[in-house]
Amino acid sequence: MDEREKEKIYSKRVRAGKRTYFFDVKSTRSNDYYLTITESRRHPQGDGFTYEKHKMFLYKEDFDKFIEALQETIEFVKTDLMPDVDFTQFAHRDEIDEFGTELKWD
Repeated sequence: MDEREKEKIYSKRVRAGKRTYFFDVKSTRSNDYYLTITESRRHPQGDGFTYEKHKMFLYKEDFDKFIEALQETIEFVKTDLMPDVDFTQFAHRDEIDEFGTELKWD
C-alpha cells in the first residue's frame, strides 16, 4: 500500500443509474477515522466506459452536523418543495440501465 494511501476499514456502495456512490471509512496513521463519500459517474466511450469521480472528506467532528443538515435539507425538499411527490416510488431495488445492464441496489 502506498504510504499516502489510507487504510479502508468499511465500504458501502449505492448504485443509482449512471452514478455509484461509495461511502468509505478510512483510518489515518494515528488511528483516527474519517469518511470519504465518492460519486462515480459512468460515461460511454468507444466500446467501454470512462468514470468521472468526485470525492468529499468528512471528519468525525463534523458527522453529527453533516447528518443533521442533510436530514433537514431532504425534509425541506420533501415537505416544502415537493409535498405531492410519493418518494416511496423511488425505493426500487433493481433496475435496468440504458445499456440493458441489470443494476443491483445494495
